[in-house]
Amino acid sequence: MKRIVMLLLALLTAACSTPLPPAPVSSAPAPATAPAAPVAERQVVLTAVALVVQPESPIDLFERMRDATANQSIYFDYDQYTIKPDETSLIMEHAKLANAFPRDRLTLQGNCDERGGSEYNLALGQRRAEAAKSYLENLGLESTRVTTVSNGKEHPKATGHDEASWKENRRDDLIPTDHQIGVSSVTDPSAR
Repeated sequence: MKRIVMLLLALLTAACSTPLPPAPVSSAPAPATAPAAPVAERQVVLTAVALVVQPESPIDLFERMRDATANQSIYFDYDQYTIKPDETSLIMEHAKLANAFPRDRLTLQGNCDERGGSEYNLALGQRRAEAAKSYLENLGLESTRVTTVSNGKEHPKATGHDEASWKENRRDDLIPTDHQIGVSSVTDPSAR
């Protein structure tokens, strides 16, 4: 639908901006015998095009909201599991998505960098996931809809052995799961 609207707008713009061709120029002088009859001017007539904007379907709404948060992680400082103030906006976007689709579930995956032992990193990853879950619960999300998992250091995003890689790996990934179309409180107020 968006493509059709854009095409119509492009055609309308092109039609309005097309210059009229210049009058033919003759090198011979015009005869002086009789005045020429008036020539009718060209007129451009614009007609209104009715654009019908269709409401967004539940699947389109979900995909748009999901794409806004896709592949974004919540990052933590070294050896910490406290949510930083600059990371809260992403959690709020996930809360909006989850609240718009009340039957969906969310999985929080806590991750750590390669430093530290396996058991320590599993525990730290779990605390990071639980911190994000607690934040979501404070935003009104039911705890039964959120699952927490610790990956420890087993699923790095960056494979380097430097501070930039470690910083990238100290994170929570928020993954929407069990999406069910058609049960959105956005499109069905009675589903609340």
